[in-house]
Amino acid sequence: MEGLGLNLGYLLVQIIAFIVIYTLMSRFIYTPLVNVLRERRTRIAKGLEDATAAANARRNAEDDAAKIIADARVKANQAVEEARVRGEEVGKQVAAAAQADADKIREDARVAADQELNRRLADLRGQVGQIAVAMSQQLIGATLDEKRQQALISDFFAKVPQEALKMGGDVEVVSAMPLTDAEETRVKKETGAKNLTVTVDPNILGGLIVRSADRVVDASVRNSLGDLASRIR
Repeated sequence: MEGLGLNLGYLLVQIIAFIVIYTLMSRFIYTPLVNVLRERRTRIAKGLEDATAAANARRNAEDDAAKIIADARVKANQAVEEARVRGEEVGKQVAAAAQADADKIREDARVAADQELNRRLADLRGQVGQIAVAMSQQLIGATLDEKRQQALISDFFAKVPQEALKMGGDVEVVSAMPLTDAEETRVKKETGAKNLTVTVDPNILGGLIVRSADRVVDASVRNSLGDLASRIR
């Protein structure tokens, strides 16, 4: 060994020192370092897995959120459409109710006006009847008793013309003044009407106009005066 230039004792000391140093380094440095690196790698892998899971969870959350938003938009659109349709229905109902109220007001006003007109005409009937009785008494030169006066007035306003007797069916009668209940009963009986409708038109002056589905008999004073005027001309 000395021939080779090596000192055996020194070499053994170096070998022992290397072994000791290697053992110490392996035990106290390399092994802990390897464990630290292994743990770090494990943590990194776990972090990557967690990051992947978090990314997947975020994507799933985003997809769920998008679906919820889409569903909310659909429901919102449905709610808006339902509200629009309901609003139109309510608007139509309100308009119909307002129209019905307006029609009722007009009808009530018309009925009230007709009732007031008939009341005033009934008041005038007595005056017109008195004038007719006075003229008749002057023409015949005699005084009529009360019964004949009432008969004359009734004939003047409610006498059924010969052509309308037993007309039958649905009959409409136009008179110049409102008829009494007794006169309406008599007119219905004489015309043979199944259903009798009586309207008032002061313009016909007196007498009756009787209408059925296929016939019209005009025995009004206005018509008689018109015929008289035509003959005179």
